[in-house]
Amino acid sequence: MKVIVAKDYDDAAKKAADIIEKVVRDNPTCTLGLATGSSPVGMYKELARRCKEEGLDFSKIHSVNLDEYVGLEPTHDQSYRYFMNDNLFDHINIDKANTYVAKGVGDVAANLKEFNEVLDKTDIEIQVLGVGPDGHLGFNEPGDTLYDGAHEETLEDSTIEANKRFFASKEEVPTHAVTMGMGNIMRAKALLMIIGGNKKAAATKLLIEDKIDPHCPATFMRLHRDATVVIEESLAKEIGYIQ
Repeated sequence: MKVIVAKDYDDAAKKAADIIEKVVRDNPTCTLGLATGSSPVGMYKELARRCKEEGLDFSKIHSVNLDEYVGLEPTHDQSYRYFMNDNLFDHINIDKANTYVAKGVGDVAANLKEFNEVLDKTDIEIQVLGVGPDGHLGFNEPGDTLYDGAHEETLEDSTIEANKRFFASKEEVPTHAVTMGMGNIMRAKALLMIIGGNKKAAATKLLIEDKIDPHCPATFMRLHRDATVVIEESLAKEIGYIQ
């Protein structure tokens, strides 16, 4: 696993964008695995800038997203489809017909069947990842059992608590989500995680402790043949990864 220490969030965003840009330029028809949350927003803004100002071409790129809340229409301003449109797709020359975010409304079983069918026929060139404070990837919550394929997760209270800042109240935060499984994530050709802020516990388990722990799904990144973690310098110092 490769670790890149960035000076701050903006530098982390640029370093992560460099990695995605190389993938896009080397394989302009590939599929990107994308993530939501605060971690990749700066990277998405930088990629949008490079598309507009430097000719980075997404016109033949496909994408598939990690997850989606159950119960939110795609037009809801906290749905992950809305997030992707607002933070990336509306600002680059990608064909939205080539972007896939799982459905959060309707028949959950049917939505998961479609999600798994998409994943089964898709080779993800690089999967972008954030990480929850408890170490979850996508919405794969910590536990004794992790799932291979796309499935529905009941969200832990810590996850709901972390996401309540995006809603009017904690009660409005969805309690379920559909998510790629750990197997789907690990089958991507490459993984790219951006980590900083209040993720001390997850970063410690990932970078300091020598254990693959289903109670911290992020630690499975260490098993991947081509995984990169971009970590902010302040967090790297806080956990003792660097002096």
